[in-house]
Amino acid sequence: MEAELKGLLSDLHSLKDSLRDPSHQELLDKMRSRVEHLSTAEKLTNMQRSRIKDMSAEVVDSNPYSRLMALQRMASLKGIGGVGSVAAEMLTRCGIGRLLLYDYDKVELANMNRLFFRPEQAGMTKTDAAVQTLSELNPDVVLELILFPQSYTLNITTIQGFETFMSSLKNKSFRPDKEGIGVDLVLSCVDNYEARMVVNQACNELSQTWMESGVSENAVSGHIQLLVPGETACFACAPPLVVASGVDERTLKREGVCAASLPTTMGVVAGLLVQNTLKYLLKFGSVTPYLGYNALKDFFPTMEMKPNPQCSNAACLERQKEYILAKPARDAAARAKMEAEELVEPECLHEDNEWSISVVDDSDVQGPNGSSSGVLPEGLVHELPSADEFQKPSVSEEISTDIDDLEDLRKQLEALNN
Repeated sequence: MEAELKGLLSDLHSLKDSLRDPSHQELLDKMRSRVEHLSTAEKLTNMQRSRIKDMSAEVVDSNPYSRLMALQRMASLKGIGGVGSVAAEMLTRCGIGRLLLYDYDKVELANMNRLFFRPEQAGMTKTDAAVQTLSELNPDVVLELILFPQSYTLNITTIQGFETFMSSLKNKSFRPDKEGIGVDLVLSCVDNYEARMVVNQACNELSQTWMESGVSENAVSGHIQLLVPGETACFACAPPLVVASGVDERTLKREGVCAASLPTTMGVVAGLLVQNTLKYLLKFGSVTPYLGYNALKDFFPTMEMKPNPQCSNAACLERQKEYILAKPARDAAARAKMEAEELVEPECLHEDNEWSISVVDDSDVQGPNGSSSGVLPEGLVHELPSADEFQKPSVSEEISTDIDDLEDLRKQLEALNN
């Protein structure tokens, strides 16, 4: 490509020398400027780093993801919109092992008030645009596009789309030795209840943990939620009030009109989602079961939701039964682990102790009356007397002092009367 652009520039120079018409000269200058711009863009594209051959946890400048090498996991991300695209970028920069991207929509200029997508990507499918950007950031992440047949009219809410979604989650080609299905975590970043229910159904059937996220239509609040089939409430256990009231959510939105969106709110929600994703995958800290965000008051409410025994989702009820049956064994394992930790003796941190320094209990240095013994090592003395050694005045001294005070007072009264 670079050689062709250089040849085109050379031809334009030759053509400019042969033509004497000033109007042609101006047109040739514009063409030459555009070709030079394309040549510069091509050079910048070629500057993309190559894949790292030998991935290791050694912290070196040539491997910017060495500190997160433990994150060789597989995540499935549904919805590459305002939250999903930013979450995908964060996971890619962290060095996620494999990322499945699901979306059936196109990039539009109306999406430019959000993060991630660029104006020149307008008209591309969101999955194609995401792979283009993410592969430039980190070519070591395996990015897979899940584009359904006739992707602009079909999505995962259709039978064919749901089957494709399920089969992609079951695929274990990335980690054949992994227990269960092929993915470690499913992230839902969709903007409608129908798509959330499809993800909920798939994860309940596969007993797959997933995280759900969303931003309100007024763009000033959002939330993230961890859903563990059988252990926590699924999305059908506590449906939104609008859905529970029997109102079709599609009647609440006007066709072709995008809800209000702020890149700030979406960035905060995406950051919270990815932060808890890292904690879940790398097993550090505590993953919040539900975390809300109110931008108007900077309020972050949290809560836990137990599964509904009367949930309308049959797969959810099955997972609840399995969780209850496995509870005794799970509790016994937890008790055994705690007991084993208690039996482990704390190891000595410093075996060589040339100064004979030791740590003793506070009760060992207290005297019989609760006061300190005041015993110091040989050669050391107290610079000031301790509070325990303070000598109180004797009783006779106190009485004599009181008598003197009374005599003075009597003399003063007599002087006043005279």
